[in-house]
Order: sequence, then C-alpha cells, then structure tokens
Amino acid sequence: MLLLAFDTATPAVTAALHDGERVLAESTVIDARRHGELLVPAVDRVLAAAGRALADVTGIVVGVGPGPYTGLRVGLVTAASFGDALDIPVHGLCTLDGLAWAAGEAGLDGPFTVTTDARRKEVYWARYDAPGRRVTQAAVDRPADLPQEVRALPAVGPGAALYPEAFPDRRPDPAHQSAGSLAALAAHRLAAGEDFAPALPLYLRRPDAQVPAGYKAVLPK
Repeated sequence: MLLLAFDTATPAVTAALHDGERVLAESTVIDARRHGELLVPAVDRVLAAAGRALADVTGIVVGVGPGPYTGLRVGLVTAASFGDALDIPVHGLCTLDGLAWAAGEAGLDGPFTVTTDARRKEVYWARYDAPGRRVTQAAVDRPADLPQEVRALPAVGPGAALYPEAFPDRRPDPAHQSAGSLAALAAHRLAAGEDFAPALPLYLRRPDAQVPAGYKAVLPK
C-alpha cells in the first residue's frame, strides 16, 4: 500500500505519503490564496523525500471539505486526475475527520469538537465521541449559535483559535490540517474494511460568486 493524501479545504495546502503503517513524507504550507500553485509542488516534494514515483502510488486520499469553493475544487480535481491517470481508487474523507484523527494522535480522546474557518464570521464544525467516531453531520454556523454543550467541549482546529470566546476549552493541537493524519485515518479505515465518502465536494453553502439575477440593458431599444 502506498497512499498519496492531500487536502486543500483549509488554508493548509498539505500532502503526504503513507505506506499503510507510517507517514513516509509530508509537506504543509499555509496559504489561503495559492492552493492551485502549491499543491502539485507539494506532491512532488513528498514523492522525492520518500524516494518514490507517482506510478508507485496505489490509492489517492483527498479531503472533501467542508471548505471554501475554490480551494476545495483544487484538491478534488487533482485527486480525480491522478486517479484517472494512474487507474487507482480515490478515497474521499471529511476534512474535519482528518483533524479529529490528528487530535487523537496529539493525545485527545473524546468527546470533543472540531472546527475550521468558514469565513463570514462562521465555522465549519462537527462533534466527535472519539478521534475516529463523528457523531454529528458537518455543519456551518456562527460560533455563538452552537449549542452550549458543544461549545463547552474541548475544541480543536483553526475555527476554535479564531473564536476563543466561543470555545473556552480550546486545545492547540492540531492547529492545521495534516495530510499525514488524513492518510493515517484512511489506512485505518482500509484495514477495517470501512466505506469512504465519494470524492465530491462538501460545500454546505452556496459559493460567494453568484450569477446576477438581471442584466442592465446597454444597447438602445
């Protein structure tokens, strides 16, 4: 097994190689505006660091969000392209699940909340009973509108860091998404024979760009 994992649903452009037992190489760059420029070079770096070729990869793991429209599409389109070119499976994982698994690797057990920045003064969030067990659907809300019992739980992720007043028990790790943790979660699920999400974007809301409802006439009648 050689899994190539990456995620572009958050400002972290992160890629990793995993052999089913451990992370062989990982690269993470924090830049919310350059996902398209940074992802493929990150893939090249982890392949070179591990001494492997793209043709050696047996499966792709990609974060499906929730996340902003443009950044999320970069990872999903790249995953689909690699999967088609190499004729290998593409496994979709919720981005929040990857952060939850990383929280477990950092020593957090459960229950806890995972949050990421949804912009517009909102967060994407989900609740977990354990690092590998999500008990709510991913959702988007203003932090203050989350149920009190959710906000009182230990919270991880960049959303909690942005709104510490809403998440008083914020834990510092993980601060950002890790493709290594995403790959480790995928390897765990593959070994257990569990199903994966389709490699389709989990947006939760409409994109900021909208087609105008009406067009102003510019030509004389």
